[in-house]
Amino acid sequence: MNWNPLDALKWLTGRSGTPQRPDLPAFADLHPGDVAIDAGANVGEVTAIMAKTGATVYAFEPNPHAFKVLQKKFAGQSNVHCLNQAVLDHAERLRLYFHQNARWNPVKWSNGSSLLPFKKNVNAGSYVEVEAVDLAEFIRSLGVPVKLLKMDVEGVECAIIEKLIDEGLMKNIGCLVAETHEDGIPELRERTGKLRARIKAEGLTNVNLDWI
Repeated sequence: MNWNPLDALKWLTGRSGTPQRPDLPAFADLHPGDVAIDAGANVGEVTAIMAKTGATVYAFEPNPHAFKVLQKKFAGQSNVHCLNQAVLDHAERLRLYFHQNARWNPVKWSNGSSLLPFKKNVNAGSYVEVEAVDLAEFIRSLGVPVKLLKMDVEGVECAIIEKLIDEGLMKNIGCLVAETHEDGIPELRERTGKLRARIKAEGLTNVNLDWI
């Protein structure tokens, strides 16, 4: 029986709700030789779907507890590069704030950690310093197109996507899927709304901000 990345994606996203585009073709279009980026990889569930296609995958995860699981999961898998870094619109060393429940189970609650201290479910007093890379610069440094970029970085998506558009890098990305967090972080609503309007106005059909 052939393995279908779309079936895997539907199963994965179906556990937490129905994605806006559960038949997203970009995952099925990945092949050996393609490049994919999982920004906010957590413990690697989406990374695994990307990697099984044979594509080269760069998986960014700043949370040290999640990264330990991610790194172990893909140890020895040559097409997966696990990077213990955050992604931003600029390079910086800064604080990653843990979820308020992280002390009970740091891996389970690792997907709620954020670079934003005002995110309502983080503990602003519990954090770790992490390195953030400039994602636009990273993509430029690859020197090849990125077939698929998945982004779930707990509230800093807008700044990154704005820079990718500003610098003309969207033409080098086949498909960008992102989960935005304006519903849970009211401070992001205005900026996210402006980004959505810009994407529509510029006719960027390769960007989906309603992935999950």
